[in-house]
Amino acid sequence: MQAEIITIGDEILIGQIVDTNSAYIGKALNSIGVSVYQITSIQDDKEHILKAMAEAEANADIVILTGGLGPTKDDITKHTICNYFNDVLVRNTAVTKNIERLWRDYIKKPIQQVNLDQALVPSKAKVLMNMVGSAPGMWIEKGEKVFISMPGVPFEMKALMEQEVLPRLKVKYKRPFIKHKTLLTYGIGESALAAIIEDWEDNLPNYVKLAYLPNLGKVRLRLSGKGFDEQALDIEIEKQVQAVLPLIKEVFTGFEEDGDLEVLIAKKLIEHKKTLSVAESCTGGKLAEIFTQHAGASSYFKGGLITYATQIKIDVLGVEEALINKYSVVSTQVAEAMAKQCRILYASDYAIATTGNAGPTKGDANAEIGTVYIAIASKKHVISQKLNLGNNRTRVINKAVNKALELLQKEIFKN
Repeated sequence: MQAEIITIGDEILIGQIVDTNSAYIGKALNSIGVSVYQITSIQDDKEHILKAMAEAEANADIVILTGGLGPTKDDITKHTICNYFNDVLVRNTAVTKNIERLWRDYIKKPIQQVNLDQALVPSKAKVLMNMVGSAPGMWIEKGEKVFISMPGVPFEMKALMEQEVLPRLKVKYKRPFIKHKTLLTYGIGESALAAIIEDWEDNLPNYVKLAYLPNLGKVRLRLSGKGFDEQALDIEIEKQVQAVLPLIKEVFTGFEEDGDLEVLIAKKLIEHKKTLSVAESCTGGKLAEIFTQHAGASSYFKGGLITYATQIKIDVLGVEEALINKYSVVSTQVAEAMAKQCRILYASDYAIATTGNAGPTKGDANAEIGTVYIAIASKKHVISQKLNLGNNRTRVINKAVNKALELLQKEIFKN
């Protein structure tokens, strides 16, 4: 059972917006046993849409289009769908009433004819009522294949997927089960990890696939299985997980479904009633952001300082100026002093400190670009590590954040 997703809109192709719809639709389809064969982004152009629909029909059982259903002249999807199916537009009474309801209850302005004309749908289509917007979704069957068209507005598309599309697909098709289990590893590269688990990977059954998903100092290992016997699939994937865990125990940090590493850290801190603070230089507040993006962070995260300038490290954080003069602001000694002072300042159980040269220039220190020091302070001791993270500023910062999380997790789980 395969689907193809077609996103329509020049704004995607010129990079004005990011296509998040396809990611959501792909995940939603996967959850009900439908594999995505291909994702295509195309122009608001009749010939381009027709060509994409024909190719998708040849590739897949289910074709899902998003975009091009608005009230303006550049939204041509409905007219093109009529052309593809040799159909005509007809006014749908239920959609008209829905549009009138939206304008009466929410818009509170006179309805324009272009808005009312959104109730025009292909006569062969089953209407998928959009309760949160004026453009309806459409479902057209051609033999055993289904074409589904939805608005490109993300919250409208999501509502239609959840309330209309997925329930209908479940009824229409007998689908296999698709199961995923993703293991999180930190502090090892993709090739080094592959070498460690090579024999295990070579002996996976043919219905279980492994994917490596590397990202700046961390690698996700995703096991995927497909089959019609759900219980047998669950058993086999769990068997493979238990077989690989001893091989990667030094770098394994948890399972993706349990949350990202900062979530696992947060759970551990809350469980043991411990707190955290941060003193950031080269990471510029990203560590604080990564923790506070999650609700409930105030129960363990006390706060942080962005001590970007050298003088702020001295005046606010309390690092000794003599220490900086002797060892440089980018050094083990300063990173450890930052972590110690931060923990004291916030009266936290743990503190993270980062200092380094992210580039493109060296700033206040002579350390090479890409040099980063990370320190973790606890009530017992301070640990630190020197890293050489390359010369791309964004990658240096994000790698430093990931490494700081890895070191903090090891320190917390050790105590």
